[in-house]
Amino acid sequence: MSRIVAIVGRPNVGKSTLFNRLVGERKAIVDDFSGVTRDRHYGDCDWNGETFTVIDTGGYVRDSKDIFESAIRDQVNIAVEEAGLLIFMVDVHTEVTNLDTQFAEILRKSKKPVLIAVNKVDNYDQINDTAEFYRLGFGELFPISAITGSGTGELLDKVVELLPPDDGKDYIDDEISKLPKIAIVGRPNVGKSSFVNALLGYNRNIVTDIAGTTRDSIHTRYNAFGKDLVLVDTAGIRKKSKVEENIEFYSVMRSLRAIENCDVCILMLDAMNGIESQDLNLLYLAQKHGKGIIILVNKWDLYEKSTNTAKEYEEHIKKRTAPFVDYPVIFISALNKQRIFQAIETVCEVYDRLSTRIKTSALNEVLLPLIHATPPPNIKGKSVSIKYIQQLPSKSVCFAYFCNLPQYINDSYKRFLENKLRENFKLTGIPVKIFFRKK
Repeated sequence: MSRIVAIVGRPNVGKSTLFNRLVGERKAIVDDFSGVTRDRHYGDCDWNGETFTVIDTGGYVRDSKDIFESAIRDQVNIAVEEAGLLIFMVDVHTEVTNLDTQFAEILRKSKKPVLIAVNKVDNYDQINDTAEFYRLGFGELFPISAITGSGTGELLDKVVELLPPDDGKDYIDDEISKLPKIAIVGRPNVGKSSFVNALLGYNRNIVTDIAGTTRDSIHTRYNAFGKDLVLVDTAGIRKKSKVEENIEFYSVMRSLRAIENCDVCILMLDAMNGIESQDLNLLYLAQKHGKGIIILVNKWDLYEKSTNTAKEYEEHIKKRTAPFVDYPVIFISALNKQRIFQAIETVCEVYDRLSTRIKTSALNEVLLPLIHATPPPNIKGKSVSIKYIQQLPSKSVCFAYFCNLPQYINDSYKRFLENKLRENFKLTGIPVKIFFRKK
């Protein structure tokens, strides 16, 4: 049995609130209406020295024709299969509903240990009301308040008691934390989740034709063909003026945080819409944080093409992103799995370049002759002389140029130096920062 605990139940009983309490941070989005959690969300819980994985799931609605509720139902079924123990959440204020009864039947068929957490028990009088839930047939009840934390200690004691010993086989979080993190960002409905699902070969994330399906940032390990990394599927980002719901605001913040915390950022575009101002903002943000950058143009199978279409399309993108144009552009179809593995190969190459360390001797041997051939322009009659170059020991790729008058180096010459760096050392997809220091 795995050391994975899934929190399941019908919509709006407080599953995400309990999840956030167990993992100790606001990883799942919480709001006061049902259907907020759509994908499975993973986190770690540490209780009395025992560590296990917790899955938050969307609210289960049986036989619904709604496209989202149908997809949520599939996600819940996957979570139940993955888990070794199930926390079945119910609401003390609504007693036993038909949906609770239907859900109980499904959980019994899973043959997994089930603990009933009766949520929203905020005072002693309500503890007597919990007896109603013995009707579900799972034995001991755990009255809790997910918001205040009341009763969660007793629930966790039982969870730890029922989980198998930690043999290390199911626990790989320390290992995962060291893997490359690849954030997939872009506007809504460009195919980010479809790309992740195509790589994995199964529906890890919910995909529909409706923009805004993914609301949280979903972390998934990809380990195949010699590549081992973490894919972060993010919510689509609209312009701030179009962010109307609180829920979408949270999603945007999660996506921006995913960019800040990733190693390589995949900016995904819809071939039919091209690159827009919001995409440029995302690219600028990734560049500002020194992240590796790759652009994927999805739905290329739908685009009408001629001989030089791809080349012209790429030139148009780079014209919009100038002066930063040294990044890979790959044209894919997530639906048809066209060039998706080439995309992963390129991502890994960009990640490797992030750890580029160029010897000072190599930098000076190659660049100083070029600088002497094209020196910085004189400013106010003064001559700027660059003496030597050194790569700085930082997380991002940074170089220091030591000279006599660093304040007189203008932006155009700075771009010239960056271009020469890129021409002579493989830095495609890597934002480069250049500093001028007085010798």
